[in-house]
Order: sequence, then structure tokens, then C-alpha cells
Amino acid sequence: MEFVTNEKLTIVGAAGMIGSNMAQTAIMMGLTNNVCLYDVFSPEGVAEEMRQCGFDHVNITATTDPEEAFKDAKYVISSGGAPRKDGMTREDLLAGNAAVAKELGENIKKYCPDVKHVVIIFNPADITGLVTLLYSGLKPNQVSTLAALDSSRLQSALAKHFGIAQYKVCNCSTYGGHGEQMAVFASPVTIDGTPLLDIIGTGKKVNGVELTAEEWEAMKKAVTQGGAAIIKLRGRSSFQSPSYMSVEMIAAAMGGKEFNWPVGCYVASEKYHHIMMAMPSRLTSDGVYTKIVSGTAEEMAALDQSYGHLCALRDQVIGMGVLPPVEKWNEINPNIN
Repeated sequence: MEFVTNEKLTIVGAAGMIGSNMAQTAIMMGLTNNVCLYDVFSPEGVAEEMRQCGFDHVNITATTDPEEAFKDAKYVISSGGAPRKDGMTREDLLAGNAAVAKELGENIKKYCPDVKHVVIIFNPADITGLVTLLYSGLKPNQVSTLAALDSSRLQSALAKHFGIAQYKVCNCSTYGGHGEQMAVFASPVTIDGTPLLDIIGTGKKVNGVELTAEEWEAMKKAVTQGGAAIIKLRGRSSFQSPSYMSVEMIAAAMGGKEFNWPVGCYVASEKYHHIMMAMPSRLTSDGVYTKIVSGTAEEMAALDQSYGHLCALRDQVIGMGVLPPVEKWNEINPNIN
């Protein structure tokens, strides 16, 4: 059997639902024949299930020892934080998961400083990714966070509204924070070839259906609360969609198909800086890189507001002592400016 790479992939939080789904997805996609499952709770049960699937060309190891887990790892995906429960926001997880992210970064720096790419998906991902990046000592293009779910939720909502296949809804984009403060952009989106801005509130129909301005506002709100909706529908936080999307991200980093959904990236521009947030991006074996973001004045104002919210969260983590003041970041990670 051919694999994308023979290099080691470590899945952090592998004993949980997201982690175990990531393991199965990565193996089924043939990403690597060297998969290590790591969790503070024994992931051996997950490893046994994977072996019993008949994945007999893959070396599957399981451990609770960080040195064993991270040593020689070239790719890491981490869902290793506390999950969100009903009634909680992503921000409610801030203190505990920021500390988890610090430990993760330190383990990467200590045991696998030559890692090629790290994907962070535990909430609030913008902050946990930032903390991991700082303490790992890695370059900004080597760490990305899962942000695509918000955009795929927008695509799904629009496809259902117009009664068309999802692939006919293109360029769905949500930027800024991965949370209820995200900025939902309509300007890049097309519905079966028709610009979404030409449809909203104009009476123009696609597949016999129009989209009023009021319906669009309600849809945007529903998209920002898509994670909470899954919790109410399933009784637990989503696990299949973040598992699949994060494995697609690491597959791109390994040299597979480029990942073109928005990705959480470290941003250091004149306007947005010292933060990690969803941006127009490309993720390949060269790492993750941001593209220029453009939109209507209203959309850019929403992005500015989302950036401000993330800065406030970052400053909370600084106040907790998990992150040092911004001006000292370069002392911990010389790759951060």
C-alpha cells in the first residue's frame, strides 16, 4: 500500500471522540504508515479498534507518555483540550485549554523540534493555537488552526436554503475568530454561479428561491452558533466534521491536495497583528500562508470587531500569566515578530 508519507503522525487527545475519528480518517486516507495515538487517558482501546479494522499496513502505537508520543513526530494534530458542553461558549474553555496549549507547545519544542506542521483544533482554537505556536518555537507557517467549519456551515445553510447541491455554493468564507464573534462574508460567495450579493434582498431567485435581507441576517447568526446547534441536536459537541477537516489540513501539509478553506493563521500585518485568526489562506507542504482579505465596508468592520474580540481574549490569557506580554514573545520564540 502506498502512503502520502512514511513520517510519524501524532494525534493528541486520541482517546476522545474527535481524536479517535481523526485516527481512523487519517489511516483510511492512507496518509502515513506511522501513527501514534497520545492522550493523558489511555488511548490503547482506540488503537485496538484501529488494528481490528484490518489496517495491517500501518504501525499504530498508543501511549500516555509525551516523550514517546512526540519523539520524531513530523506532523501533529491536537484535539487535546476539554470539549464544549451545552450552554458553554468556546471562550468558556479559555483558562484550562490555554494551559493545555502551553504544555503542548513545550512538549513539541522539547521532543520534536523538527516537526513540519501542527494543526490545533481544541477551543478556543484561535487562542490555543497562538499559545502552542509561541511555546513550540516553530515558525508561524508551521502552525494552523481549524477554522473551516464555520465556512462549511455557511455553505451547508445556503445549499439547504436554495435546495441545491453544496458544490454549487462556492467560496463560502468566514474570517476572524472561530466563535460567535466571527465575520461572515457574503461578497466572495456564488450560488450556482450567481454572486450572493446580487441575491440578498433583491428578489432575485436561484432555483426558484430568493433570500431576503432578514433571512440572510438570521442565517449568519445561525452559522455563528452552528457548534451550539450540534450540541443541542446530538447531545455532545461535534466530532465527525472537525475530525475530517483537520485530517484534510494535515494531508495538505504532508503534500496532498491543497487545503483552500479558510485556516486559522498567525497574522502580523499592519492592521492585524500578534494574533491567530481565520484568514483567506493556502495550506500546502510549504506551510500555511495568508492571502489579502477584501470585502464590503460592512464585512471589514465585522472583521475588525472580531479581531478586537480576539485581542481581548489574548490579553486575558496574558493576564492569567499563560502568555507573557506581547513585547516579550520574541524572547520565547525568535520566529515571532
